Amino acid sequence: MGRPRRARSSGEAMAAMEALAKKVLPNGMTYEWTGLSLEEVESGGKAAALFGLGLTFVYLTLAAQYESFVLPFIVLLAVPVALLGAIGGQALRGLQNDVYCQIGLVMLIGLSSKNAILIVEFAEQLRERGMSIVDAAIEAARIRLRPILMTSLAFILGVVPLVIATGAGAAGRVSVGTTVFGGMIAATTLNLIFIPVLYVLVRSLVPSRRTHTVPAAEPAD
Repeated sequence: MGRPRRARSSGEAMAAMEALAKKVLPNGMTYEWTGLSLEEVESGGKAAALFGLGLTFVYLTLAAQYESFVLPFIVLLAVPVALLGAIGGQALRGLQNDVYCQIGLVMLIGLSSKNAILIVEFAEQLRERGMSIVDAAIEAARIRLRPILMTSLAFILGVVPLVIATGAGAAGRVSVGTTVFGGMIAATTLNLIFIPVLYVLVRSLVPSRRTHTVPAAEPAD
């Protein structure tokens, strides 16, 4: 049993072992992975499929919630911002895109979408009350600012022990913690600006059929 040296992922160590085995093993002999290494090899090719299924599931759920095929795109556009933050955090710490990082990326689909849902949902409610698209987006971002910051900061602080983990098995905790930590920081800061702008752009191009103006009260006699 062995483990990769510091700042090296398990995937890199396994690739080096495979290359070494091909050079030194005599003819007629081969190798195979077992345990966690075997699971990592088998799951490595499924990361893209799992990520795609996660996006599809979130999109269909939001499409049913909003009764629209357009609004979910606004929410899902929050995911790339989180992914950039996650990959940036991994790169700054010299970590690799291993299986733990991929788990964190799948988690970020839901975590980053949460903030966008809070803004889009409230903006739709304001639109149904008769507010303009721009005013609804601005008001939704202003009112939802505190709950977004409170929930996001609570989660970010909650994963700090993973980011600074030490000891046995720390590599996996550090990888997934750094991925989620960096992704949530990026999603929390940048999406507060991007999501209202995207909402205005999308709603200007595809107006909501459910939007109506609340009639003014008739003057009393």
